[in-house]
Parts: sequence; C-alpha cells; structure tokens
Amino acid sequence: MSDIYIPGVKSRFGSEKIVEDLMKVERIPRDRAQQQIESYKSEKGYWQDLGRRITTLRESARSLYSFQNPFSDRTARSSNETVLSATATRQAVEQEKSFIVKRTAKADRFLSNPLETSFKVDAGTYTFKVGNNEISFDYRGGTLKDFTEVLNRRGKGTIRASVMAVEKGTQSLLLESLVTGAENRLSFSGAAESLARRVGITEQSPEEKSLPEKADVFTGGLTVTAGGAKTISFSEDAQELSAHKGMVLHFESSTKVTPPGLDEPETPPSGPEIPGAGSVSFGGITIENDPSSVPLPEWEPPAAPIRVDDMGIISLVFTDGTKAALPLVKDSEGFISTGINLDEITAGRTIASMEIVNNNTHRDFSIRNVAIINTAPRPDTKPANALSTAQDAVLVMDGIEIKRPSNEIDDLIPGVKILAKAPSPEEVTVSIEPDREAAKEAIITMVGNYNRLIGELNVLTRNDERVIHELTYFTPEERAEMRKRLGVFSGDSIINQFRNNLLQTVTGSYLTQAGPELSMLAQIGIGTDVRRAGATTGYDPARLRGYLEIDEKVLDAALQGDLRPIQQLFGYDTDGDLIVDSGVSFNMENLLKPYVEIGGIISLKTGTIDSKIKQEERSIATLDRQLEAKEASLRRQYGLMEDAYERMEKMGTSLENFSRQANSINGSRR
Repeated sequence: MSDIYIPGVKSRFGSEKIVEDLMKVERIPRDRAQQQIESYKSEKGYWQDLGRRITTLRESARSLYSFQNPFSDRTARSSNETVLSATATRQAVEQEKSFIVKRTAKADRFLSNPLETSFKVDAGTYTFKVGNNEISFDYRGGTLKDFTEVLNRRGKGTIRASVMAVEKGTQSLLLESLVTGAENRLSFSGAAESLARRVGITEQSPEEKSLPEKADVFTGGLTVTAGGAKTISFSEDAQELSAHKGMVLHFESSTKVTPPGLDEPETPPSGPEIPGAGSVSFGGITIENDPSSVPLPEWEPPAAPIRVDDMGIISLVFTDGTKAALPLVKDSEGFISTGINLDEITAGRTIASMEIVNNNTHRDFSIRNVAIINTAPRPDTKPANALSTAQDAVLVMDGIEIKRPSNEIDDLIPGVKILAKAPSPEEVTVSIEPDREAAKEAIITMVGNYNRLIGELNVLTRNDERVIHELTYFTPEERAEMRKRLGVFSGDSIINQFRNNLLQTVTGSYLTQAGPELSMLAQIGIGTDVRRAGATTGYDPARLRGYLEIDEKVLDAALQGDLRPIQQLFGYDTDGDLIVDSGVSFNMENLLKPYVEIGGIISLKTGTIDSKIKQEERSIATLDRQLEAKEASLRRQYGLMEDAYERMEKMGTSLENFSRQANSINGSRR
C-alpha cells in the first residue's frame, strides 16, 4: 500500500530522507576527522602506558645502585628466636655475637584479694609512682570499674589497671606497671596506699625499722689520672643501707682520653756539668789547662709505653675484706649517670669503700655524686600477691654480663636491637649478615619490570601475533587489548633503537673488583638464554626477543658469597669520586631517563599528538558549522520545492474545477 500524503504533515517526495542521505555523504570528512581523533587518543594512551612501564623499570634499576640499595641492608639471625631475637639496620657491621639470657626484665604486677561486686572506691587523691614517673589525680568515688577507667586514662603508658573475675561471683583489681626495670618499682601514696591495703594488694611488713630512701657517699668531684688510684670510703649510713636488698649504687662519671701522639716527646739528657780546667800564671805568662772531658754513651730514647685501655676501673671493698668489680665504665667527655643494682653484687655484704684503680695509660677518670638509693618497697608494706616484681634483664654477651632495665636493648651492638624473650642457659648466637633476600627480591623485581617493558615494546613494534601468545601472564582482556596495539609503532625508528639499546645494556660487560670472574649478569644466572643442565637446545624464537631469564640456583649461589662485586655489577664508582658511574642499573637508568623526564621523548610524543588532536577538533568544529548550514540550505530548498508543487497542484485543481463548471454550463445551454 502506497504512503498516504497528508499536506503539512508528510513530505510528498520523501524530502526528509533525501536530505538525510545527502548529509551522510557530506558528513564523511567530519566522521573521518573524528575517527582520526580516536586513533590519536589511542596512540597517546599507548605512549603513556609505555612511559609508565619505563618509569617503573627506571625506579627499580635506580634502587639497585642508589644510596638506599639493598646490598647495604643488614639482617640479624638468631640461633634461637624463642630465647633472643635481633633486628639490624644498615649501620650494623657484619659480625657474630653469642648471648646467654640469664634473666628477662619485668615490671611490677599486683593482684588484689577477691572483692564483692558491689565494692566501692572511696573519694580522695590517688597517687601512683613508677620509678620517677608519678600519676596523681582526684577521684570523686565510684565503682571499681569506673576507677580503673580513670586510672588508665591518666596513667597511659605508665600504669594499667583492670578488673577480672578470678573467683566466680567476685572481682579482683590487677595493677600493672608498664615500665620494666629494677628502678621502676610501683608504689602507692595517699588514698592509693589506703586502697592497696584495703583490697589486699599490700600488707604490713614485719620489719620494724624504716630504711631511708637515699644515703650520700660522696657528693663532690674526684679525678683519678692515668695510672693513679684512689679510695672513697662509705659513711655509716651508706654502709648500713648497702647491706639490704633493692639498693642501687648511683654515680656520675666521665673520661678524658688523650689521643695517641700527644705525649711529650722524650729528649736526650743534658749530661754532667764539667767545671772549668783553670790556668797557671808566671812572669806575666798564663798557661791554660786542657778542658776536662767525660765520654758519654750514645743516647737512645726509651721505648714508647704500651697503651693500656682498661674500663674495669671501679671495685667495691666489703667490710669482710672481699672485693667485687663493678661493670665496665663507658667513655664520655660529659658526665653520664650510672645505676647499678647491688643485690647480686653485695649478696648481703656491707660495702666499706669504693676503690678506683685507673690502669689506663691515656685516660683520666672522674666521678661525682656517689649515693646508695633505696628502690625497695616501703618497709612498712609489702606486696601481698605479686604476680611479678620489677627487675632488670641480665644477659651475658661474649662473656661480659650486661644489665638493662628493658628487654629491648639497642646500645650493645651499633645498629642492632636485641630483644630478650626468655631466660635460658643455652648460648644463643646472633649473626649480622647482609640481607641477601632483600637483594634477591630487588634483582628479581628489576628483571620482571624489564621483561614487562620488553614485552610491551615487542607488541608495539611487531605485527606477529606470536609475541602476544608468548606472554603467558596476560589475562584474556589484556590479550584483546594487546591485539589492538600490535605493530602500532613498527615504523618508529626511535622505539626500535630504544629496544636494541636496552638489550645491549643488560647483556653488556661491566667493570667490578672481581674482574672477568664477575662482569656480566649471565655470571649470576641472569641472561636472555639461561639454559639449565639437561634442557633442550632447540630453536625457540621467544629467546630471541630480548626477555631475561633467571637461573635461581645460580643467583642464590652468587648471593651467598661476597655481595660487593654483585653490587658493583649494578652500580660502581670506577674513579673513586664517590659517584656511581658504571654498572647495569646505572646505564639502564641513564638510558631510560631521557624518555620519561620532564620534556622527554614520551612527553614530546604525547604533546605532538595533543596538537594533532586540537587541530582535528578545530577542523571538526569548522565542518560542523558548514554541515549545519548545508543541512539548513537543503531543507529550505526542498521545502520551497514542496511548496511550489503544492501551489501548482492547487492551481491545476482550480483549473480542472473551472473547466468542469464551464462544460456544465455549456451543456445546459444546449
């Protein structure tokens, strides 16, 4: 059925479709320009992705020779991690130390008696002291749980309180010091002391006499020069206090070391003084006697004294005549404080004096403010139910006994932190070694990033779809995306030359201290064709595309030896100016840098593409204006044609009606 024409509604000749068909032809240049823009955007995306790959490889290459390179990392290995562990920083020196953990540091932990669930804490000023840290606050009174919450807020990092049900239907208060060490005793005063007695944390001590908190031994300053010796006598108060448990000997000391070569030079002796020979005069004639002479042997300077460094300067002398050496003192130009727990040293004996014997030849020793400090709980109270008491950690390192208030010790071995976990008679060995795992991981990361970049370059520069199937790590979506990129830059000489230079960098020979024995990556198991024993040697095109392989066994064996040549293989200062100027990573970073730096090749490529996109967008804008005008013109012309045809049709209808009327009139006249 033919279309029905409705004037003013539907075109008689299909003008709308005709205009649309004509405009499709007119839009072809515009559509081509839009397609060109999409092509430019895709190309820009390929360059940007390539830039990201290059940047990633550059960073991993630079990490292998920069200041933070993994070859300088250190790791600490303990023969028994359950007893003692250690961590090392880059400043640690390769060495091996033996330890025995005699005792770990602990803090005071006191538990109360079982209390009724309705127990209330009275209002008052509560004061808790842990070592030199004091926590004091006013409490308005309330439940035990509310009191522990207030105490935990005030004593954060110093003291902790908790409520637990040790026995069913009751509650107990647990007070814990968070600071270990014999000097960090947990004590109570004010309302806290009353609460501790009330809940059974402390109880009355049977001792009758209250001991002082401190007894001064020597408050002035004393210097013992090299080779000298002096004695400091203890007062009666200090002697009496020293015999009790929980006492700490405190003093401040410093040393002054004379550097070698600053001693007064020995000079020859002047020899004997010889009186004048005299003379005889007679008759006006004087005759002088010959001068006397004393033959002296040739002088030889005395041999330089042997340098003696002895830090065991201080000993304690007890009233029973026995002695005990104190731990070694430390060198310090300024005065440093030292606290020594006397419990194990005195063993109940009374100290009579302190003996200072300076056997050093180039070191003066000074001491001041010697005192006995009482760190034991107040004699009138004692813990009723102590789960643990504050004590220092005691370790033996290479035969030297060491005491520290904490189980974390970082001042024994430079760059190494020791953590004492459990006492044990077993000797634990701590080995400070290079972090070979970190070095291996960094090398593998660089190789992986290199292969990802080579894979991207192979896809962009080749039209062979096999280069996509060789990359087994691609997901189906990534494979589909790579097919769009296949051979996009096949004619780009810059990219092809870049790929060749990259391959030459990883297969080249470099200078190291090991010489020809270690000058290439292949010698540590990294190469473009690393074939293992027994592997087939047939033709494999994938091996010719520049990918690196790793023989992990060879790499592990290389890393077990001296790491310095391997480090130099990646980055080496050949001229001694403290600046790396050779190596695989150094050359690779210099090769990659011009591509991704600001204003580099990638930036220039994407900038050029942006300019082309803008040019096409301007062209599209012009074409859009032209197409709009053209479409308006066509619609106007076809509209005029439709209007003219309609007028002609109306005129024809009028003429036909006129003719019909005329014929009718003529017929009636006949």
